[in-house]
Parts: sequence; C-alpha cells; structure tokens
Amino acid sequence: MNPIHRLWFVVLALSVTGLGGCTSKSNQDPPNTLRMATPSKIKSLDPIYADDLYAGTEVSRAYEGLLQYHYLKRPYTLIPNLAEAMPQISADGRTLTFKIKKGVVFQDDPSFKQTGGKGRELVAEDFIYSFKRLADPKNTSPGWWILDGKIVGLNEWRDAAGKSGADYGKAVEGLKAVDRYTLQITLKQRSAQFLYTLAMPFTYVVPREAVEAYGKDFLNHPVGTGPFRIQEYTGSTAGRLVWVKNPTYRPELFPSEGEEGDKEKGLLADAGQPLPRADKLVVQVFEESQPMWLTFLSGKLDAAGIPKDNFQQAVTANKELSPELKEKGIVLAKNADIDVTHFSFNMADPVFGKNKLLRQALSLAYDEAQFIDLFYNGRAIAAQGPIPPGIAGYDPNFRNPYRQFNVAKAKELLAKAGYPNGEGLPPVEYATLSDSTSRQSTEYAQKMFGAIGVKLKVNNYSWPEFQSAVKNKKGQIWSFAWSADYPDAENFLQLFYSKNASPGPNDSNYSNPEFDKLYEQALQMSDSPARTALYKKMTEILVEDCPWIFGSHRIAFSLTQPWLRNYKRHAFEHGTAKYLRVESALRK
Repeated sequence: MNPIHRLWFVVLALSVTGLGGCTSKSNQDPPNTLRMATPSKIKSLDPIYADDLYAGTEVSRAYEGLLQYHYLKRPYTLIPNLAEAMPQISADGRTLTFKIKKGVVFQDDPSFKQTGGKGRELVAEDFIYSFKRLADPKNTSPGWWILDGKIVGLNEWRDAAGKSGADYGKAVEGLKAVDRYTLQITLKQRSAQFLYTLAMPFTYVVPREAVEAYGKDFLNHPVGTGPFRIQEYTGSTAGRLVWVKNPTYRPELFPSEGEEGDKEKGLLADAGQPLPRADKLVVQVFEESQPMWLTFLSGKLDAAGIPKDNFQQAVTANKELSPELKEKGIVLAKNADIDVTHFSFNMADPVFGKNKLLRQALSLAYDEAQFIDLFYNGRAIAAQGPIPPGIAGYDPNFRNPYRQFNVAKAKELLAKAGYPNGEGLPPVEYATLSDSTSRQSTEYAQKMFGAIGVKLKVNNYSWPEFQSAVKNKKGQIWSFAWSADYPDAENFLQLFYSKNASPGPNDSNYSNPEFDKLYEQALQMSDSPARTALYKKMTEILVEDCPWIFGSHRIAFSLTQPWLRNYKRHAFEHGTAKYLRVESALRK
C-alpha cells in the first residue's frame, strides 16, 4: 500500500510525512492547530484508493479500521481500534471473531437522510460492505491484493460481480455478521499476516449511505468514524487540506504505557487524556523541497525532513543537530525506516523482460554508495535484496553479486546480452517525477548507465501521472520505494508475486513459478527459522533474476519544533496525528 517515489521520500516523507505545514489563515486557527505538510497532491480521500503513503496518511484522519498499532510500543504491536478487543481465533487459525465497539458513530453528514444528517451507529455489516466494496472489480481498487485469495467465498463473489455486476446483498461465506456487533471472518487458510491488513487504510470502514449518495464524488467527501473531519478539500488539484476535530468521535485515550525512555522524553505526559489532542490540522502541499524547508525554518511548519541540499546546514559532521537549530529548540530524531528503494525493470517489456543479462548489467553499473552520499547525505545503507533491517529474513552479511559496483563486469554482461557498449539498444524509456530532486537523480542515473553505453529516454510526470504510468506498464524502467505496510518480510516479497502484477503492487510485473510456490508456502507459516529459510531462498531467486536494481534502506532524520508535543517516529503512521498537540505558549 505504500509506494513512494524514492527521492521525495528522502526530502520529506522519510522524516515526517504528514507532520508539518503552513496556512495562509493561521491567524484564524485555534492555538492548538497542527501545521502539516505532504509532498504530493492527494488524488482521493477514499480508503480503497489509498495506495500510497501520502493518500493513506490523509485518509486515516477521517477513517478507521478494526485494528491499529500502539503508538508508543516497540516492537510494533497491533491493538484494537474499532474492535473491542483482539479477535478470538479458532483452533485451526482460520476463523477470526471480532466484537465491534458499541456507540461508535459515523461523522454527521447529509447522506444520512433517515437521521436528519446525524451520523448513525457503526455495526458489523458496515465492515462486510466495505470489504465487498474493496473486492468489487468495478471499483478497480489497487488494494484488492490484500484480500485476494484470503477470505472464503470473496473471490467467488468478485468473479460473479465481474460478470453480472456486484450484488452487495449476496452473502459471502467467509464474512458474517453474527449479530449487530459481532463480525466473523473465515480465511481459506491460516495466515500470519492477515491481522496486519486490518490496520491498513484499504480495509477502513465506510458507510454505504455516503458511497451511494455521492457516487463518483465520494472520493472528495470522506465520511468515517475517525478523529478528524474534512473542512477544506477541493479534490486532486488541492494545494492544501484542512481538518478539524470530529465532535462525535468516540472516547479514546492517550496511551499510558510505552517503551523504556518514553516517560523521560515527556511522551507519557498526556497519558489518559482524550484523543485527538489537537483541534485542527492544516496540511499544505509542497511539491518542491526548498519552500517546505524555508517554511519550517520560519516556524510556520511543525516538523520537517531535511532536504539533501540543506543537510550540512542542519546537521554536523558527526550527524548531530547544528548549534544554530539547537538554539531554536528544534529537536532531531534518528530512526531506521523499514523500507527499500529500487529501480524496477518492466518485465512485461519485450526487451527487458526476456533479457536477464541486460538487467544484471545495469544493476552492476549503478553505484549506490555514491548515490547515498550525494542524495541521502549518508543516511542509508545499500540494499542487497528486498528485505530491510529490523525484520526476520534480513541478512546483514549477504552480498548481492549484481549490486557490487563494477563497470567492467557490467560491460561484459551487456555484451553477452547482445548489446556490446550499448550498440543496438534503443534509448531506454525511464519514468520519473518532474521535481528538482528527481531531475538531479535522473541525471545521476543517466551518467551511471551512460558509462556502459546505455542511454535513457526520460519521461517526467507528476506523482498521480507517474503512478498511472506504472500501473499501465508504460515505460521500461522506473524509480520507486516501498515503505512497509506491516513489520513482516512478506510485505516486501509480495511485491514479486505474479498475481500482484500491475495494477497491483508488483510494479515490475515479475513472474516466476518457483518464487510463487515458495511465497504461497510461506504465507501459511508463522515467524520461525523455517519461514526465514524460505525467505532466504526467495531472495536468492530474486537476486539472480534481477527484476529490480536494489537501492537503499534509509534512516529517517526528523526535525520537530519545540512546541510540538507527543511526536514519536512511527513506521506505520496512519492515524498517528491524533496523538499530537501544540504547546501554544511556545509557538512563534
């Protein structure tokens, strides 16, 4: 669910996507207003289309799911959200029974005609409707992959919907409302990862009344159970979004426990206080890094990442906060992200899809170590495979033979591929973004590949256009990043599962029966040495087939203003804004 362009993620999302921003109406805002930022215009506020980190962050203001992550605990821990408790699980691990919290209501909205615009109570049937809507082929949700083949009868319902239209009144065997507040989900097979999907924006619950009332415009009219409600949003071209506290939000309290050191950092000062902690959020779109950075320095942004060109201004040689920023009370936090950057080869392309030696040659020609120095200021480690540090399956000692920068070897393989010194190979179509940092990284790629005689034909896009191009398989190579949806290596390995090919998350359109077999076998296993061994085998297959040029695993450097309270870097930050507040007496 979390594709991110590799350079923009460094500039902003790497550190605090969704945390910070400015507003031209700040003098009209209540004192406890979060000023936030996003590096991309938000194409939709409909959960089933929240297929990137930026859209997912905004969707989570208004919508919620059955489960969520504990804000403070590490390792990351799932806890109930709209469920009363974690589910009862049958002995065979296939049937999950959830009790839904009583008294939770959807936000007030004119679509609730029977109640005069008052939001009605959430019930178990709402989740069944929302899951079916995600499965409905007419909606072409990019999130279908998280349920595909998982729930008994849901694929059959989807197949029937594709032939004769979706019948939302038709029962699905694996989705049952046992009573008004009890939801039962039956899986086709035991799954160690399924619970994680219930904390993802794709599975957030929506009311049928609003979907039907707004029709195609529902994506601009969020109506959820969440902590905030939209006040200003003009669609996919909007330069900002404004959210206000939802007055009908259910009782939910700031956590009273965390990990060691949280109390000393002041992260438990609000323990037991009602959520959300802020009264308003103003989210400004910054498609270039420098305006964002200057806005942060002026105190009109509550948090920010550090653009590569400003890194030396903000951080000393020993990677500590500069004295100038420290004097302002700004706080620096450093955290390893669970992510991987990469170049994807379009395996559906007749040139690259059938020529492994060509892919391996380009992988050898790309110097990631220099890229990390130039663009990440050393804030990353070179990736040898798809699995990042911090989760089972990552091997710090493994070295990918095709990710060791070696121009001579690259030229040798290029010749074996049929293109000595690049002769006979037309310019390669490369899809990228149009912002300044992306342009610089493209120039670097042109230099790297040009050294072995390979030329790039560059196609620049906006973020929504870029996503559309990738999903429609336009181009031969593109640069991307994947930030974990949940803390399991499966979330990275599913990016190569053939059934997840575009428009699903397998943007390289890679297909290997041996890999698929191991992947499906691993799905039925819990975390264990045996499953980790399978992950290792799958990584070895990917390394040899080379559908990606593996890039980096990055380290987030987060800057926050002295008046921002309760900020703690979270790898799965959907819904985390409800914990933040402003100490207004300290704000400029």
